[in-house]
Amino acid sequence: MITTMYSADDLLKFFPLFDKELADFLAEIGEVRTFKEGEIMMKTGQFFKSSMLIISGKVKLYREGDDGNEFFMYFLESGSACALSMICAARNQASGIMAVAVEETEVIMIPIQFMDKLMTTYRSWYYFVLENYRTRFEELLVVIDNIAFKNMDERLEWYLKQQAAQLGRQLHLTHQQIANDLNSSREVISRLLKKMEKNQRLHLHRNHIEWIA
Repeated sequence: MITTMYSADDLLKFFPLFDKELADFLAEIGEVRTFKEGEIMMKTGQFFKSSMLIISGKVKLYREGDDGNEFFMYFLESGSACALSMICAARNQASGIMAVAVEETEVIMIPIQFMDKLMTTYRSWYYFVLENYRTRFEELLVVIDNIAFKNMDERLEWYLKQQAAQLGRQLHLTHQQIANDLNSSREVISRLLKKMEKNQRLHLHRNHIEWIA
């Protein structure tokens, strides 16, 4: 759903790294769009006509394998941007990841034809892009460390901590969803969750998981 664009003053509240000149320009060229909970915002293989800035809500990013399996990477929330969409939009490349709104999410769409001007004309945009690249890179290093150096029960604990930090302690996730995010099997995840419950790290309920660690 497309709605009325925010004013420059509003943009400065959401993105404090922006200067007034940049906010004025984005208010002129940007378009606000709202995604419903569960709506796919970005598909693997998709080409971008715009880059996305997150106004409100939360976005979950996945890496999708050739066999259709998914792997959770990180969250995006208010005040951040999708670094990958910036790169793909600027270079006219297809996306290598998938993004899903985990709650109603509002974004500003910045048309790709303005990417070069933003980078060369507005220093605060340049620093904003670098900061988003740095943050996403650090998050990816954590993901790589978990895959390379931790066993599945440690990866599951890290995953649940991440989910609880973003979504609250009452996690409405099925065992299959967790298995998909960690590229594991439902049977393995169910067994490890029962072990964690026995160790009083969480409570398993019929429709949700309560994280207590």
